[in-house]
Amino acid sequence: MALSLGFTSGQVIQEFYADDDADEALRGLVRSETGQDLVDEDYGDVVDGAVVWWRLDDAEDEDLADVLVDAISNLDDGGLIWVLIPKPGRSGEVPVADVEDAAKVAGLHSTSAASVGQDWAGIRLTARPRTR
Repeated sequence: MALSLGFTSGQVIQEFYADDDADEALRGLVRSETGQDLVDEDYGDVVDGAVVWWRLDDAEDEDLADVLVDAISNLDDGGLIWVLIPKPGRSGEVPVADVEDAAKVAGLHSTSAASVGQDWAGIRLTARPRTR
């Protein structure tokens, strides 16, 4: 598959808000890149990256910035986060600007956006390195 999310073999990737509509091919891509199953939001150890599935309905229950702060809490330095949102015109679509605003509040940088599946777009976020 030509698409890559940038994860590498052996990395532990934490997943947030996976639901019945999550793209199984994308989830499989993460498993293929890492050689590992994704861990859920209750995982309590250090992770190398995160995938957040985010839809308009999710915003009614939670603030994306809060979810991103939760994702950062276990993230190892240099780890990346993908926020996956429904593409425009799909049910539950979220404006990219909303994701970028939440990223700034959480202390993250938006580095790129891409079409990552038939129904999903992805915004790649990176964390500022922790000061020691």
